[in-house]
Amino acid sequence: MNNPRKALEMSALNMNPIRPQNPSRPAGGASAANDNNPPSNGRSHRGVIVAPPSRNTSVPPMTLLHRGFDYLALAIKAHIPEDLFNYLEAEKERADDERRTVVIDYNGVTLHLKPHGGSGYRFLLQGGSDGAQWAFKKPNPKDLWGIRLTFGSDFMAMHGLGAAKAHVEHVTSRLGIRYSPDDVSISRVDFCADVLAPDFELKPDQFVMHSNAGRRDFVTGMDQSVHGRSGRVTSVTVGNICNRQVIIYDKREQVITTGKTQWWAIWNHTLRKIDGGAVPYVTLHREGSLPMYMLPNELDPSDASQSRVWRVEMRAGKTLLKDRWGIRTWAQLFERFGDLCRETGELVRYTDPAPGDTNRARWPNHLLWDIAAAEINDDLHEMRSGADPNPMKEVHREQHISTIFRNILGCSITLAALRDKQVPDLPDVITDLAQQMQDEVKANPAKTERQLREAQERYVFIQKPEPPT
Repeated sequence: MNNPRKALEMSALNMNPIRPQNPSRPAGGASAANDNNPPSNGRSHRGVIVAPPSRNTSVPPMTLLHRGFDYLALAIKAHIPEDLFNYLEAEKERADDERRTVVIDYNGVTLHLKPHGGSGYRFLLQGGSDGAQWAFKKPNPKDLWGIRLTFGSDFMAMHGLGAAKAHVEHVTSRLGIRYSPDDVSISRVDFCADVLAPDFELKPDQFVMHSNAGRRDFVTGMDQSVHGRSGRVTSVTVGNICNRQVIIYDKREQVITTGKTQWWAIWNHTLRKIDGGAVPYVTLHREGSLPMYMLPNELDPSDASQSRVWRVEMRAGKTLLKDRWGIRTWAQLFERFGDLCRETGELVRYTDPAPGDTNRARWPNHLLWDIAAAEINDDLHEMRSGADPNPMKEVHREQHISTIFRNILGCSITLAALRDKQVPDLPDVITDLAQQMQDEVKANPAKTERQLREAQERYVFIQKPEPPT
């Protein structure tokens, strides 16, 4: 086959036969995420996805670094039991009196409880990066849907969809909440694919979409200069979150802006697996005639030319899930969501303009879109990064420690300036401040103990585990 791109496309088609989807992984099959056995059809475990070789580059222009579910929201047709309601009422009153979020532990379930409710829910609780955000209504026989919960990107990336289902069932069981499988209503699901593509430029006009789909473009930054002024598109969103939505955006920039440094560890974990030849998922393969590219051992966040990661995200809202696809329960989600995303990838496309062809509908898909669509069109596995969550907690903890230390140092230098001190005086200033703080701790032991306890509760989900006794 002389056309390398055509070879890649044919390989993708051969690897992704028409469903039945996920025949060996029923809803909640969390154990399948740890399945290290080779596929029964003999496919090798390869995870690198590359564009056809360019005459001007010796590095892979596109490499898949992560794919998986990114957000999940659902409601449960049930109420919390009376004992739990009374317990939460008392704890919420304590949180309100102390004007802070408090830690609760009910039958082995540890959660943060906010001092207020919201959006019709009496209790708002959070389980940290390894749990869900919960909202409970006051029991009311006229309002049967009394529970709502969401899973964020950290949980979904680390643990996957099956683990989310298992977590819901475990926590509700411990809290004494009873319901049937038909009492679950999935209201939003997001799926994403992160692609290392340093040379990719996002161009809004290359989207081809249904005429009823809206589009929002966000142009930021001045990364290049053309006659002194230019803009770089970092995000394009198509559609509405209540229905069907697609977004392509510069994930590297978002990670740096928001401080979500755990994503560097997730992506580097994939690079290490690629280097070891043990990537557990496959879509497009290198053809034998294509060169083997050299990948970095890890991404350098300071070097955009080496670490620019683009995310393709498909979001399904309540209207699309229920009205068009009949997806409401866990079983329906596991059975049909992959086909929903495949339809999205056909109705909304990011294309590569064909020279001389003004009919945009005939433009072929861009390779970035083909990569994302192939990943989503693959069988619905648990889809988690495989990275160990404990190092992720360490990243969060060290990030907080670094920020607090910089604040302490900055405030100390500011105090020195206000006291008319100079640079040679700083060591003595810091020593004096340390002594003043020790004196304050000794003078107010009750206050200090309370402040320490509240800080420990605030960071309970990223604390180091206690050593075994």
